[in-house]
Amino acid sequence: MKAFRVTSAALAALMMSTALASAGPATVSGPGADPACFTPVAEDTAYFQWEARPGPYKIALVNGFIANDWRVQMIAVAKAYAEQPDVAANIEEFKVISVGEDIAAQIAAANNFIDQGFDAIIINANNTAAFGSVVRKANDANVVVLSFDNVIDDPNQIAINVNQKGLGESAAEFLLENSDADPISLLHVRGPAGQPVDIARNEGFMEVLAASGRQYEVTDVVGNWAPGDSQKVTADAIAAGGQFDGVYVQGGSQGAATALLDGGHPAVPISGETENAFRQLCNAEGLLCQSGGTGPAQSSVTIKTAIAALQGEVIPASIALPTSISYAPFAEGVDVFPELPGSFFAGNNFEACNIGFTAEEIAAQTGENN
Repeated sequence: MKAFRVTSAALAALMMSTALASAGPATVSGPGADPACFTPVAEDTAYFQWEARPGPYKIALVNGFIANDWRVQMIAVAKAYAEQPDVAANIEEFKVISVGEDIAAQIAAANNFIDQGFDAIIINANNTAAFGSVVRKANDANVVVLSFDNVIDDPNQIAINVNQKGLGESAAEFLLENSDADPISLLHVRGPAGQPVDIARNEGFMEVLAASGRQYEVTDVVGNWAPGDSQKVTADAIAAGGQFDGVYVQGGSQGAATALLDGGHPAVPISGETENAFRQLCNAEGLLCQSGGTGPAQSSVTIKTAIAALQGEVIPASIALPTSISYAPFAEGVDVFPELPGSFFAGNNFEACNIGFTAEEIAAQTGENN
Protein backbone atom coordinates (compact mmCIF):
# COMPACT_ATOMS: atom_id res chain seq x y z
CA MET A 1 0.00 0.00 0.00
CA LYS A 2 1.38 3.37 -1.01
CA ALA A 3 1.72 5.90 1.83
CA PHE A 4 0.63 9.51 1.38
CA ARG A 5 2.24 12.36 3.23
CA VAL A 6 0.02 15.39 3.97
CA THR A 7 1.85 18.61 4.77
CA SER A 8 0.55 20.90 7.53
CA ALA A 9 -0.29 23.56 4.92
CA ALA A 10 -2.28 21.09 2.85
CA LEU A 11 -4.07 19.85 5.96
CA ALA A 12 -4.99 23.40 6.96
CA ALA A 13 -6.31 24.09 3.46
CA LEU A 14 -8.34 20.89 3.55
CA MET A 15 -9.82 21.79 6.93
CA MET A 16 -10.68 25.30 5.72
CA SER A 17 -12.33 23.93 2.57
CA THR A 18 -14.34 21.44 4.60
CA ALA A 19 -15.43 24.10 7.10
CA LEU A 20 -16.62 26.44 4.37
CA ALA A 21 -18.53 23.66 2.66
CA SER A 22 -20.46 22.86 5.84
CA ALA A 23 -23.35 24.81 7.31
CA GLY A 24 -22.61 27.80 9.51
CA PRO A 25 -19.50 29.92 9.71
CA ALA A 26 -15.91 28.78 9.87
CA THR A 27 -13.74 30.33 12.56
CA VAL A 28 -10.77 31.82 10.72
CA SER A 29 -7.83 34.11 11.31
CA GLY A 30 -8.06 37.87 11.04
CA PRO A 31 -7.75 40.57 10.04
CA GLY A 32 -11.23 40.94 8.68
CA ALA A 33 -12.73 42.96 5.85
CA ASP A 34 -13.10 46.73 6.14
CA PRO A 35 -11.55 47.03 9.61
CA ALA A 36 -12.37 50.74 9.86
CA CYS A 37 -16.07 49.82 9.85
CA PHE A 38 -16.03 46.26 11.18
CA THR A 39 -13.82 47.03 14.17
CA PRO A 40 -13.24 44.05 16.49
CA VAL A 41 -14.13 44.62 20.15
CA ALA A 42 -10.80 43.25 21.39
CA GLU A 43 -7.51 41.84 20.14
CA ASP A 44 -8.65 38.29 20.89
CA THR A 45 -11.99 38.63 19.08
CA ALA A 46 -12.76 35.60 16.90
CA TYR A 47 -13.39 35.95 13.16
CA PHE A 48 -16.08 34.20 11.12
CA GLN A 49 -16.39 33.38 7.45
CA TRP A 50 -19.38 31.95 5.63
CA GLU A 51 -19.17 30.41 2.18
CA ALA A 52 -19.88 33.15 -0.35
CA ARG A 53 -23.26 32.89 -2.03
CA PRO A 54 -24.64 34.83 -5.00
CA GLY A 55 -26.92 37.76 -4.30
CA PRO A 56 -29.20 39.53 -4.11
CA TYR A 57 -30.14 38.46 -0.58
CA LYS A 58 -33.22 38.17 1.60
CA ILE A 59 -32.61 39.88 4.93
CA ALA A 60 -35.00 40.20 7.89
CA LEU A 61 -34.88 42.54 10.89
CA VAL A 62 -36.61 41.01 13.92
CA ASN A 63 -37.15 43.76 16.46
CA GLY A 64 -38.69 43.41 19.90
CA PHE A 65 -39.70 46.50 21.86
CA ILE A 66 -40.97 49.35 19.65
CA ALA A 67 -42.68 51.92 21.89
CA ASN A 68 -40.12 54.71 21.78
CA ASP A 69 -38.70 57.12 19.21
CA TRP A 70 -35.26 55.50 19.06
CA ARG A 71 -36.69 52.17 17.92
CA VAL A 72 -38.93 53.85 15.35
CA GLN A 73 -35.99 55.78 13.92
CA MET A 74 -33.78 52.69 14.05
CA ILE A 75 -36.24 50.88 11.75
CA ALA A 76 -36.69 53.93 9.52
CA VAL A 77 -32.95 54.29 8.87
CA ALA A 78 -32.66 50.53 8.25
CA LYS A 79 -35.34 50.81 5.56
CA ALA A 80 -33.73 53.95 4.14
CA TYR A 81 -30.35 52.23 3.96
CA ALA A 82 -31.81 49.17 2.24
CA GLU A 83 -33.23 51.46 -0.44
CA GLN A 84 -29.99 53.30 -1.22
CA PRO A 85 -29.04 52.20 -4.77
CA ASP A 86 -25.69 50.58 -3.96
CA VAL A 87 -27.26 48.62 -1.11
CA ALA A 88 -30.52 47.78 -2.88
CA ALA A 89 -28.53 46.06 -5.62
CA ASN A 90 -27.59 43.41 -3.04
CA ILE A 91 -31.03 42.98 -1.48
CA GLU A 92 -33.86 40.97 -3.00
CA GLU A 93 -36.16 41.47 -0.01
CA PHE A 94 -35.86 43.36 3.29
CA LYS A 95 -38.50 42.54 5.88
CA VAL A 96 -39.08 44.16 9.28
CA ILE A 97 -41.18 42.83 12.12
CA SER A 98 -41.56 44.15 15.67
CA VAL A 99 -43.15 41.91 18.28
CA GLY A 100 -43.29 44.02 21.43
CA GLU A 101 -41.75 42.64 24.61
CA ASP A 102 -42.88 39.02 24.03
CA ILE A 103 -39.72 36.89 23.97
CA ALA A 104 -41.49 33.79 22.64
CA ALA A 105 -43.02 35.82 19.79
CA GLN A 106 -39.60 37.17 18.83
CA ILE A 107 -38.07 33.69 18.80
CA ALA A 108 -40.97 32.43 16.69
CA ALA A 109 -40.57 35.30 14.22
CA ALA A 110 -36.84 34.61 13.80
CA ASN A 111 -37.46 30.90 13.29
CA ASN A 112 -40.16 31.69 10.75
CA PHE A 113 -37.73 33.71 8.62
CA ILE A 114 -35.21 30.87 8.79
CA ASP A 115 -37.91 28.47 7.60
CA GLN A 116 -38.75 30.86 4.74
CA GLY A 117 -35.19 30.66 3.46
CA PHE A 118 -33.97 34.13 4.34
CA ASP A 119 -30.21 34.53 4.01
CA ALA A 120 -29.65 36.65 7.11
CA ILE A 121 -31.63 37.41 10.28
CA ILE A 122 -30.88 40.59 12.25
CA ILE A 123 -32.14 40.65 15.85
CA ASN A 124 -32.53 43.39 18.47
CA ALA A 125 -33.17 40.94 21.27
CA ASN A 126 -35.71 41.15 24.07
CA ASN A 127 -33.54 38.77 26.10
CA THR A 128 -29.84 38.10 25.63
CA ALA A 129 -29.90 34.48 26.76
CA ALA A 130 -33.04 33.22 25.00
CA PHE A 131 -31.84 32.86 21.41
CA GLY A 132 -29.37 29.98 21.55
CA SER A 133 -31.80 27.66 19.77
CA VAL A 134 -32.36 30.27 17.04
CA VAL A 135 -28.62 30.62 16.46
CA ARG A 136 -28.19 26.83 16.26
CA LYS A 137 -31.10 26.45 13.85
CA ALA A 138 -29.78 29.27 11.68
CA ASN A 139 -26.27 27.86 11.54
CA ASP A 140 -27.66 24.44 10.63
CA ALA A 141 -29.56 26.12 7.79
CA ASN A 142 -26.52 28.23 6.81
CA VAL A 143 -28.37 31.45 7.69
CA VAL A 144 -26.28 34.34 9.01
CA VAL A 145 -27.48 35.63 12.39
CA LEU A 146 -26.49 39.09 13.63
CA SER A 147 -27.62 41.00 16.72
CA PHE A 148 -27.21 44.65 17.65
CA ASP A 149 -28.12 47.06 20.46
CA ASN A 150 -29.58 44.35 22.73
CA VAL A 151 -27.19 41.67 21.54
CA ILE A 152 -27.56 37.90 21.80
CA ASP A 153 -25.34 36.23 24.38
CA ASP A 154 -24.14 33.46 22.07
CA PRO A 155 -20.63 33.20 20.58
CA ASN A 156 -21.82 31.66 17.31
CA GLN A 157 -23.33 34.81 15.77
CA ILE A 158 -22.15 38.34 14.97
CA ALA A 159 -22.77 40.89 17.74
CA ILE A 160 -22.67 44.63 16.95
CA ASN A 161 -22.90 47.13 19.77
CA VAL A 162 -21.54 50.11 21.62
CA ASN A 163 -20.26 49.87 25.17
CA GLN A 164 -23.67 50.14 26.85
CA LYS A 165 -22.15 49.67 30.29
CA GLY A 166 -19.75 52.49 29.46
CA LEU A 167 -22.66 54.87 28.86
CA GLY A 168 -23.88 54.22 32.40
CA GLU A 169 -20.36 54.74 33.72
CA SER A 170 -20.08 58.06 31.88
CA ALA A 171 -23.42 59.24 33.29
CA ALA A 172 -22.31 58.53 36.86
CA GLU A 173 -18.96 60.25 36.32
CA PHE A 174 -20.67 63.35 34.92
CA LEU A 175 -23.13 63.64 37.81
CA LEU A 176 -20.45 63.06 40.45
CA GLU A 177 -18.16 65.66 38.87
CA ASN A 178 -20.91 68.28 38.77
CA SER A 179 -22.30 67.98 42.28
CA ASP A 180 -20.57 68.52 45.61
CA ALA A 181 -23.40 66.92 47.59
CA ASP A 182 -22.30 64.17 49.96
CA PRO A 183 -24.37 62.13 50.30
CA ILE A 184 -25.52 62.68 46.73
CA SER A 185 -29.15 61.93 45.86
CA LEU A 186 -29.73 60.82 42.27
CA LEU A 187 -32.79 59.99 40.20
CA HIS A 188 -32.28 57.19 37.66
CA VAL A 189 -34.99 57.06 34.97
CA ARG A 190 -34.52 53.56 33.58
CA GLY A 191 -35.60 51.65 30.49
CA PRO A 192 -38.05 48.75 30.28
CA ALA A 193 -37.50 46.19 33.02
CA GLY A 194 -35.37 43.25 31.90
CA GLN A 195 -34.07 44.88 28.71
CA PRO A 196 -30.34 44.07 28.29
CA VAL A 197 -29.36 47.67 27.51
CA ASP A 198 -31.06 48.91 30.68
CA ILE A 199 -29.32 46.24 32.73
CA ALA A 200 -25.88 47.05 31.29
CA ARG A 201 -26.25 50.82 31.71
CA ASN A 202 -27.50 50.44 35.27
CA GLU A 203 -24.60 48.15 36.09
CA GLY A 204 -22.06 50.69 34.86
CA PHE A 205 -23.86 53.54 36.63
CA MET A 206 -23.94 51.76 39.99
CA GLU A 207 -20.36 50.49 39.78
CA VAL A 208 -18.95 54.00 39.33
CA LEU A 209 -21.03 55.30 42.23
CA ALA A 210 -19.87 52.45 44.46
CA ALA A 211 -16.22 53.05 43.56
CA SER A 212 -16.42 56.82 44.11
CA GLY A 213 -16.06 56.73 47.88
CA ARG A 214 -19.04 59.12 48.16
CA GLN A 215 -22.23 58.36 50.01
CA TYR A 216 -25.12 58.12 47.56
CA GLU A 217 -28.79 57.35 47.28
CA VAL A 218 -30.39 56.34 43.96
CA THR A 219 -34.12 56.45 43.31
CA ASP A 220 -35.03 54.16 40.40
CA VAL A 221 -38.12 54.80 38.28
CA VAL A 222 -39.06 53.15 34.97
CA GLY A 223 -39.49 55.56 32.07
CA ASN A 224 -39.40 52.94 29.29
CA TRP A 225 -37.03 55.13 27.21
CA ALA A 226 -40.13 57.13 26.21
CA PRO A 227 -40.60 60.90 26.77
CA GLY A 228 -44.16 60.65 28.10
CA ASP A 229 -43.39 57.85 30.52
CA SER A 230 -40.16 59.51 31.66
CA GLN A 231 -41.96 62.79 32.29
CA LYS A 232 -44.67 61.10 34.33
CA VAL A 233 -42.40 59.05 36.57
CA THR A 234 -40.06 62.00 37.13
CA ALA A 235 -43.00 64.23 38.05
CA ASP A 236 -44.29 61.55 40.41
CA ALA A 237 -40.90 61.27 42.09
CA ILE A 238 -40.77 65.05 42.64
CA ALA A 239 -44.39 65.15 43.87
CA ALA A 240 -43.52 62.46 46.41
CA GLY A 241 -41.02 64.85 47.95
CA GLY A 242 -37.93 63.85 45.99
CA GLN A 243 -35.10 66.35 45.95
CA PHE A 244 -32.28 65.25 43.69
CA ASP A 245 -28.73 66.43 43.08
CA GLY A 246 -28.64 64.97 39.58
CA VAL A 247 -30.64 62.91 37.10
CA TYR A 248 -29.62 60.07 34.79
CA VAL A 249 -32.32 59.37 32.20
CA GLN A 250 -31.55 56.54 29.79
CA GLY A 251 -34.10 57.61 27.20
CA GLY A 252 -37.06 59.94 26.84
CA SER A 253 -34.68 62.54 28.25
CA GLN A 254 -36.72 65.60 27.28
CA GLY A 255 -39.63 64.21 29.32
CA ALA A 256 -37.58 63.98 32.51
CA ALA A 257 -36.06 67.44 31.97
CA THR A 258 -39.52 68.94 31.36
CA ALA A 259 -40.83 67.38 34.57
CA LEU A 260 -37.98 68.93 36.56
CA LEU A 261 -38.72 72.37 35.14
CA ASP A 262 -42.51 72.09 35.48
CA GLY A 263 -42.23 70.74 39.03
CA GLY A 264 -40.22 73.68 40.24
CA HIS A 265 -37.25 71.46 41.09
CA PRO A 266 -33.92 73.28 41.32
CA ALA A 267 -31.79 73.02 38.18
CA VAL A 268 -29.43 70.05 38.54
CA PRO A 269 -27.06 68.22 36.17
CA ILE A 270 -28.83 65.85 33.78
CA SER A 271 -27.25 63.01 31.82
CA GLY A 272 -29.52 61.94 28.99
CA GLU A 273 -29.67 60.30 25.58
CA THR A 274 -29.14 61.95 22.18
CA GLU A 275 -32.69 63.17 21.51
CA ASN A 276 -32.88 66.43 19.58
CA ALA A 277 -35.64 67.79 21.85
CA PHE A 278 -33.55 67.15 24.96
CA ARG A 279 -30.60 69.04 23.53
CA GLN A 280 -32.85 71.91 22.42
CA LEU A 281 -34.36 72.12 25.91
CA CYS A 282 -30.94 72.10 27.58
CA ASN A 283 -29.86 75.00 25.35
CA ALA A 284 -33.08 76.97 25.80
CA GLU A 285 -33.09 76.65 29.59
CA GLY A 286 -29.35 76.88 30.16
CA LEU A 287 -29.25 73.45 31.80
CA LEU A 288 -26.07 71.56 32.63
CA CYS A 289 -26.48 68.52 30.37
CA GLN A 290 -24.55 65.56 29.06
CA SER A 291 -26.07 63.81 26.05
CA GLY A 292 -24.69 60.46 24.99
CA GLY A 293 -25.66 57.29 23.21
CA THR A 294 -25.44 55.57 19.89
CA GLY A 295 -27.25 56.48 16.72
CA PRO A 296 -30.22 54.41 15.59
CA ALA A 297 -28.33 53.79 12.34
CA GLN A 298 -26.42 50.96 13.97
CA SER A 299 -29.18 48.92 12.30
CA SER A 300 -27.74 50.03 8.97
CA VAL A 301 -24.23 49.00 9.99
CA THR A 302 -25.67 45.58 10.80
CA ILE A 303 -27.24 45.30 7.32
CA LYS A 304 -23.88 46.24 5.78
CA THR A 305 -22.22 43.56 7.91
CA ALA A 306 -24.79 40.95 6.87
CA ILE A 307 -24.16 41.61 3.18
CA ALA A 308 -20.39 41.36 3.65
CA ALA A 309 -20.77 38.07 5.52
CA LEU A 310 -23.02 36.66 2.79
CA GLN A 311 -20.41 37.64 0.21
CA GLY A 312 -17.85 35.50 2.02
CA GLU A 313 -15.89 38.28 3.71
CA VAL A 314 -14.04 37.64 6.98
CA ILE A 315 -15.99 39.36 9.78
CA PRO A 316 -15.24 39.82 13.52
CA ALA A 317 -17.65 37.91 15.76
CA SER A 318 -18.02 41.03 17.92
CA ILE A 319 -17.94 44.51 16.37
CA ALA A 320 -17.50 47.75 18.33
CA LEU A 321 -19.39 50.88 17.29
CA PRO A 322 -18.40 54.39 18.37
CA THR A 323 -20.23 56.15 21.20
CA SER A 324 -21.12 59.82 20.83
CA ILE A 325 -21.16 62.08 23.91
CA SER A 326 -21.76 65.83 23.76
CA TYR A 327 -22.25 68.57 26.35
CA ALA A 328 -24.43 71.64 26.61
CA PRO A 329 -24.49 74.17 25.10
CA PHE A 330 -24.97 72.07 21.98
CA ALA A 331 -23.80 73.48 18.63
CA GLU A 332 -26.61 74.00 16.11
CA GLY A 333 -26.20 71.98 12.94
CA VAL A 334 -23.61 69.77 14.63
CA ASP A 335 -25.06 68.47 17.90
CA VAL A 336 -28.59 69.84 17.78
CA PHE A 337 -30.89 70.41 14.79
CA PRO A 338 -33.66 73.03 15.24
CA GLU A 339 -35.12 72.27 11.79
CA LEU A 340 -35.66 68.58 12.61
CA PRO A 341 -38.32 67.02 14.86
CA GLY A 342 -37.66 66.85 18.58
CA SER A 343 -37.95 63.06 18.37
CA PHE A 344 -34.92 62.92 16.07
CA PHE A 345 -31.85 61.18 17.51
CA ALA A 346 -28.44 62.55 16.58
CA GLY A 347 -25.63 60.25 15.49
CA ASN A 348 -27.07 58.56 12.40
CA ASN A 349 -23.93 58.84 10.31
CA PHE A 350 -21.13 56.30 10.57
CA GLU A 351 -18.47 57.84 8.36
CA ALA A 352 -16.04 54.92 8.73
CA CYS A 353 -18.73 52.68 7.22
CA ASN A 354 -19.71 55.16 4.49
CA ILE A 355 -23.19 55.27 6.02
CA GLY A 356 -25.13 58.51 6.16
CA PHE A 357 -28.62 59.88 5.59
CA THR A 358 -30.44 63.04 4.73
CA ALA A 359 -33.37 64.09 6.89
CA GLU A 360 -35.61 63.51 3.87
CA GLU A 361 -34.48 59.88 3.54
CA ILE A 362 -35.34 59.16 7.16
CA ALA A 363 -38.64 61.10 7.06
CA ALA A 364 -39.78 59.03 4.07
CA GLN A 365 -39.74 55.84 6.16
CA THR A 366 -41.80 54.53 9.09
CA GLY A 367 -41.17 52.18 11.97
CA GLU A 368 -44.00 49.87 10.90
CA ASN A 369 -43.73 46.23 9.91
CA ASN A 370 -43.53 45.54 6.18
